[in-house]
Parts: sequence; structure tokens; C-alpha cells
Amino acid sequence: MFRALKVFNYRLWVTGALVSNIGTWMQRVAQDWLVLTVLTHNSGTAAGITTGLQFLPIVFLGPYAGLLGDRVNKRKLLLITQTAMGFCALLLGILVVTGSVQLWHVYALALLLGVASAFDAPSRQAFVSEVVSKEDVPNAVALNSASFNLARLAGPGVAGLVIAMVGTGPAFLINAASFAAVIFSLWRMRTKELFPAVRVPRAKGQIREGLAYIRQRPDLMMIMVLVFLVGTFGMNFQITNALMATTVFHLGPGEYGLLGSVMAVGTLAAALMAARRKNMRMLYIVGGALAFGVTVAIAAFMPSYVLYALALVPVGVASLTFMNACNTTVQLNTDAAMRGRVLAVYMVVLQGGTPIGAPLVGWIATEFGARWSLGMGAVVAILAGLAALLLMNRRNNVRLRDQFRGLRPSWRVLVPHRSGA
Repeated sequence: MFRALKVFNYRLWVTGALVSNIGTWMQRVAQDWLVLTVLTHNSGTAAGITTGLQFLPIVFLGPYAGLLGDRVNKRKLLLITQTAMGFCALLLGILVVTGSVQLWHVYALALLLGVASAFDAPSRQAFVSEVVSKEDVPNAVALNSASFNLARLAGPGVAGLVIAMVGTGPAFLINAASFAAVIFSLWRMRTKELFPAVRVPRAKGQIREGLAYIRQRPDLMMIMVLVFLVGTFGMNFQITNALMATTVFHLGPGEYGLLGSVMAVGTLAAALMAARRKNMRMLYIVGGALAFGVTVAIAAFMPSYVLYALALVPVGVASLTFMNACNTTVQLNTDAAMRGRVLAVYMVVLQGGTPIGAPLVGWIATEFGARWSLGMGAVVAILAGLAALLLMNRRNNVRLRDQFRGLRPSWRVLVPHRSGA
């Protein structure tokens, strides 16, 4: 389960990422709480706009950021992007602590953070394949997810306590300080023990080349569509959990932060289960999308805070199973020279839909109630999963009931033949 931790550079990387991710989850909770309760009166629309602005830059910069990751030293690029993201958190923390923060400040800094993140995300995802050998990539990706969700387990709860005791400002400052951990880990890596991909020389049409590569791969196309639909309309829990806590159950920041921690129990469990797998099946992707939709639908109907919190555990299991399977499959089934560009498109469809989904989810929650915003995401995920399952079975000529008996579908008819058929 933990074989990738035998690698010195990976131990450094995952430790620094854990500390930084705890700070990141603290900022997510603090940012939403700041917008919802301090700068507005429970405006889901304002919270959605803030989240949307944070993910908007990747829509426009993502393809170029991926190409940049294929061209340059990823470790050095990550040192720059992580420093920039830490500066954004520091500035917002200072504005809040000094009492001078306004809503437009949050909007502007969310946008700047999104720009830095747009350049960071593709290289950070692809960098895992350079830290460990190819056979350890599935384990490393799963342990990355475990680290991220261990941080998600701790971060929201700690943020809720910090906000309740001293306000949102210190939460932003703690996040700014946490970036020092990942910067230190990148700085101290043994560069001779890395597995660097061959850098792509400058040439015309390289972004179009990456897009054409994806279009010629039906397996990658299916993953991109599923990730876009589920991510855009279903994975907006930073907004829906905040609104469920405040407008449905009428509770405070501590209870809101606890929801993220409870959900992380499920995601952490799923990540550890994924770490034991040596290969990935398409069924984990399609089944994960379907399970996610069903569990979110169940959560939307929970009548009390405690039952809603408990319902988030299986939601976390399903969401992480889906996302980990998508990420690992994309990394392992993409040529090394294309990995940065393909992962950039992957991050665009995963996060780039947030500027559409987050304001829409926030508006639905404001106009019709938070439960309706959860229900919309559940319906989209179920329909997308069913469509993908039917397509997968049609292409592989496998009966539905055989899929659920655990038969592994072949990719050979999803990947185009060399003849172009």
C-alpha cells in the first residue's frame, strides 16, 4: 500500500504537500465563510462567483500551462507557482486581520490565485510521474490522494475552530505559512534520482497537437466528458456544505468545517483502497460516477445535520474512487511527451467548469434551497454515468450484468487502430 514512500524524493514531496494542503483546506473554508457571513448575508451567488473566479483562469491558461510544463523543468516551475500562491494567501490574510477587506478584494485575489494555480496544476499532476518509476505511479497517485484527503480531514475542522476562536484572518495567514513546507520539499529533492520526461522543444502548433492527440483517443475523451459533467455540477461541496450548514441546519463555522472533515473520512478510505491496486479498470471510473450521483441524492434528503454528515462519508468514497481512477488512467495511458498537455486539458475540464457550475449551484441554492443544488449535481452524475456505461458496453460488446460481476472491459476497441479505423 505504501511502496512509493520508499523513494526519498517522494517522501519529501508527499510530506510537504500534506502540510500545504491542510492550509489550503483551511483557506477554502475561511474564504467561503468570509464571503457568506462577513461580507454578504448568506449569498450563495457571491460564494459561487468567488469560487468561479478562482477556477476561471485555467480555462484560458490551462492548455498553455500544460505545454509550458512539457517544455521546462517542472520542479523549478512549481517553486515559482507555489510561492505566488502563498503570496495571495498572505495578502488576503493581512487585509482581513487589518479590517480593510472588501468583497472585491476577495474576488481579485481569488482570480490571481487562479492564475497561479492554472500554471501549477498540470505540472504538479505530471510531476508525480517524474518522482517515482513508472510501476509505482498508480501507488504514488493514490497516496497523493490519501495525503490530500488526510489534509481535508484535518483542515476544515481546524479552520472551523480557528474561525470560531479568532476569526477568518489567521486561517489565511496559516495557509500562507504552510506553502513553505512544499517549497522546502521541492528545494531539497535529490535531482539525480528523479525520472524527468524528455522536454518538448519549441515548435508551432504544439497545443493543437495535444488536443488532436486527445481527440484520437476515445478512452481519454470519455474520461474528459465524465470529469467535466461530474466536476462542474456535482463537486461544489465548498458551497453546498456551507449553505446546508447555515441555511438548512442553522449552524455555525465549527459545524460547517466538520462537514468537510467527515467527508474526508470517506475520501481518505477510498484513497487507501486505491493505493492497493496495481492497475485501473474503466469500471472504477463509470461505477464511481454512478455511485457518486446516488450517494449525493441520498445526502440531499437527510433531515438532520448528523444524518447529513454521515451521508457525506459514502459521498467521499465515491468521489475519490471516481477522481483517482480518472487521474491514474490518464497518467498511465498518455505518452510522456504529451503528459503535461493532456493533464492540462484534464485540469481544464475538471476545474474549468467551476466558473459555470459554482455560480449556478449557488444561485439554485439561493433561489430554491441548498437541497436542490445537491439534487441537480446528483442527477447530472447519474445520467452521465449511465450514458458512459451504455457506450462502454456497446463498444466492448459486454453485457451490463457482467460488468458488475467485475469483468475487466477491454480497451482495444476504445483505442483507435493504427490503420485509423
